[in-house]
Amino acid sequence: MVSDKPTGTLEDRLQVHILRIVNERGVGKTICPSDAARAERGEEWQTLMKSIRAVAINLAKSGQITIYRKDKSVDPESFKGVIRLGLPQ
Repeated sequence: MVSDKPTGTLEDRLQVHILRIVNERGVGKTICPSDAARAERGEEWQTLMKSIRAVAINLAKSGQITIYRKDKSVDPESFKGVIRLGLPQ
């Protein structure tokens, strides 16, 4: 039986969740980082938020996603506060 759950390190799995969900939503739509955390750990998602943020920063640096704050893209090296994740425009 083939599992649809990602394998590998926690970082690898979080990256897969982020990319899958933003691609499902499509260009022009964003996700809450907690969506990816919930996909990995269900009701225990809160403990993953620092890891999700770090993975999102790496994905944004590589150009695979964009980090948004208040509907504007932000520099992945320099931002604070609540963010959303999406595909590059």
